[in-house]
Amino acid sequence: MTTTTATTPATATTTASTTASTTASTTLVDELRAALPDGQLVDDPQIAASYRHDEAEWAPYGTPLAVVRARSTADVRAVVLACLRHGVPLVTRGAGTGLSGGANAVEGCVVLSTEQMTAVLEVDPVERLCVVQPGVVNDDLRAHVAGFGLWYPPDPASSPWSTIGGNVATNAGGLCCVKYGVTRDFVLGMEVVTGTGEVVRLGRRTAKGVAGYDLTGLMVGSEGTLGVVTEVTLRLRPARLPEHTVAGYFDSVVAAGEAVRAVGAAGITPSALELVDRHCLAAVDAWKNMGLSTEAQVVLLGRTDTPGAAGEAEADALLACFESAGATWAARSTDQEEADALFAARRLAYPALERLGPVLTEDVCVPIAAVPAVLGRIEEIAAEHDVLIANIAHAGDGNLHPLIITPPGDEPARARAQLAFDEIIVAALAAGGTVTGEHGVGLLKRPGLADEVGPAVMAMQRAVKQALDPAGILNPGKVV
Repeated sequence: MTTTTATTPATATTTASTTASTTASTTLVDELRAALPDGQLVDDPQIAASYRHDEAEWAPYGTPLAVVRARSTADVRAVVLACLRHGVPLVTRGAGTGLSGGANAVEGCVVLSTEQMTAVLEVDPVERLCVVQPGVVNDDLRAHVAGFGLWYPPDPASSPWSTIGGNVATNAGGLCCVKYGVTRDFVLGMEVVTGTGEVVRLGRRTAKGVAGYDLTGLMVGSEGTLGVVTEVTLRLRPARLPEHTVAGYFDSVVAAGEAVRAVGAAGITPSALELVDRHCLAAVDAWKNMGLSTEAQVVLLGRTDTPGAAGEAEADALLACFESAGATWAARSTDQEEADALFAARRLAYPALERLGPVLTEDVCVPIAAVPAVLGRIEEIAAEHDVLIANIAHAGDGNLHPLIITPPGDEPARARAQLAFDEIIVAALAAGGTVTGEHGVGLLKRPGLADEVGPAVMAMQRAVKQALDPAGILNPGKVV
């Protein structure tokens, strides 16, 4: 017997809709291929798949229809206009080093990669500024401007790989931001392709300027939801002076947190104040065989770049703060190589821990006075949910990065890790903190953002999104 299945009206409608969608997608790809120079459009499924997500663990993502590796503002504008005509989402991506899911693809979207927009267009030593494309790698920019006797301070731990465009998108910070500020503090202006396909210039090149609303500041940290940044004008500083390094060992993260609070109470502004626990140091040792001590439960690393006798006095004051908070050992480093190795270990902590299993990364920021209590609460949360939490932190400004590590393929551990992640956010907010200090909201922190700012402010943020991206194509589903 042969069975025939009739096509119901609903099935017929779905089939027609799917066919129309496929046709529209094919038309968009053809249009992009015609509009862009050879080699910029990638529609090979296997290659496109490598652009699906950033480094955020367990953040959802879809499969892009195509990837465009733009090289110019004209390329970016062509892509925005094509996506507008076809109503297709557009997700902008830099190096993919983000930790919040902000660059994750939406199903059927176009991923716009700025990785090939790598030109340093200008360095002005008199005005102490530079103009760069968004694909310039942070460390490459620092090396470039050093040739002019200048310095770009923002230095996220991902600085060897992350790009200026991605740093702007998330308002990235880093080790130096305790003294020098985050990315927003160094962005003077930018060129942006808006959600309506217009090319606009925001900001200024002068040292001062208050003409109109601060739209440049609004764009920094907007994670590609309000426009596509195609050029950035950055403030630079003179080359920095040598630093004095102070290291201290502590028996617990709470004791190290007390030292951080003591530094704040003493009125000291270090050029870096970083916390690294034994889990991180052991992971770095196992990976890189650097021979670092793992005898201490926690290492606190402080630096000061204040010149002359004042810098010497500041380093001594840092040491005194460490000792008064109960350091089991503390000293000023006289070996620059050893000091650099300790800070290198801090930067390597995250990739070292990734070798142990999936890492769910937190990014809460709390008042300095609350650092000891919140670190203690994080330890309690780890015990309550039976998860391993390693701690690194930009401790000097209260930016904590608890790293929740789970065995590969262990679904119960994954569920416990996600509960711990949520409870750390609750603890940070209860202490007067914020859900993200530098990694951005993306997908992972959307519920926390709503809890932090409340309905009225969320409505304001959505109104801004609607005004600048009326078609809703720019990185939909992220941030707000």
